[in-house]
Amino acid sequence: MRRTAPSEAARSTAVTCRRRAALGTAAAYLGLLLLANLAWEAAHVRLYTLWTEATPAEVWRAVLHCTAGDGVLGAAALGVALLLTGVRGWPAEGFGRVAALATLLGVAATVAIEWAAVEVLGRWAYAPAMPRLPPLGTGLTPVLQWALLPPLLLPAARRLVAAPTRAAGGPP
Repeated sequence: MRRTAPSEAARSTAVTCRRRAALGTAAAYLGLLLLANLAWEAAHVRLYTLWTEATPAEVWRAVLHCTAGDGVLGAAALGVALLLTGVRGWPAEGFGRVAALATLLGVAATVAIEWAAVEVLGRWAYAPAMPRLPPLGTGLTPVLQWALLPPLLLPAARRLVAAPTRAAGGPP
């Protein structure tokens, strides 16, 4: 039996499906990331001096501002990870490599941002209760935020996007 090459329409459909999966997974990830970061920021704001020095409205404004920044950081880390890995079939292909690199980029950016904001620019300060990591004195909770959330939320986002496909009887 002779194999025939897939038609142009079949190739186009496959590319469209891959793009939808990639965009859907990225969008689901960013939505989950924003929600998780809002909760994280609200929980660890007590470890910054802002908690005792600002009004409740200023604290919430800072929490929302930081959550928005987390969204930008998450989108940038994922985008750069996709570019650097060169994975074309994500999330079906190279998912682990992209997730690991996005996590690493998020942690590295967080260390740099926290160090610059606290030590160089004085934009914010840690409360005495904030555990700090050597050698730069970066706060532990911001680093944990980026070390834990992406590897938890990227697979969750992929499952969310794949679930409707499986329920409809299509491939996962």
